[in-house]
Amino acid sequence: MDSEERPRYLRIADELRALITSGQLADGDRLPSIPDIVRRYQVADGTARDALRALVSEGLAVAKPGSGTYVRTRPQLQRLVRAWYRNLKAGSPFTADMERQGRRGSWDYDSRTVPAPPDVRERLGLGEPDGDRPDVMRTDYTFKADGQPVMLSTSWEPLSLTRGTPVVMPEEGPHGGRGVVERMLAIGVTVDGFIETVGARLGTAEECTRLQQPSGSVMLTIDRRYPAGERVVEVADILLPADLFQLVYSGPTGEG
Repeated sequence: MDSEERPRYLRIADELRALITSGQLADGDRLPSIPDIVRRYQVADGTARDALRALVSEGLAVAKPGSGTYVRTRPQLQRLVRAWYRNLKAGSPFTADMERQGRRGSWDYDSRTVPAPPDVRERLGLGEPDGDRPDVMRTDYTFKADGQPVMLSTSWEPLSLTRGTPVVMPEEGPHGGRGVVERMLAIGVTVDGFIETVGARLGTAEECTRLQQPSGSVMLTIDRRYPAGERVVEVADILLPADLFQLVYSGPTGEG
């Protein structure tokens, strides 16, 4: 398509994008406002708004209500270590990762008992459901680095294992906030290792909003399972923006 045939808002976005990629507009700089674009290009408000929205949808800009649209600061990739020795240490593995990078790790959570969904039931190796009777503890997490959301996780633990023990609530009680391995050991269950399956997909509108990412951002997905003998003691679905983290895996070698 000839450049003159492209919609006007895309041509304006092209010019603004060129200013960003050339460095004339740096990270954090304010982009022209809608009135500025209207005056400069002699277009309608809607055209100016669409041009800015195009840059936001590409992840090049971020709109701040009541303030304006700014060049998005591209964060430095952070390393997220996935290693067995890491899970053996006391305390929160996420907090330890953040501390190594000079950042403050924290999280919000919501725990409740629910009937296991079919896919979770299969991953945990649970038997047939007992009607609508809750049989897992579900915990939804929003992990933060220096107060900014960087990772979502939903964890399920079988109540047949934890009900009536001090670790039934993952984030409360004497072992609250500890890693799964440490918590399970407190009730005499030794976790053998972990299995993680990594994938990638586009984030949903809700996920992108929760993580303060542009709509349609690419997310890394981790399906995590903690086996202990013949049973699985926890499964989790972990989601994090692909442009924020590098996953680093390490572990002991097997004996020949």
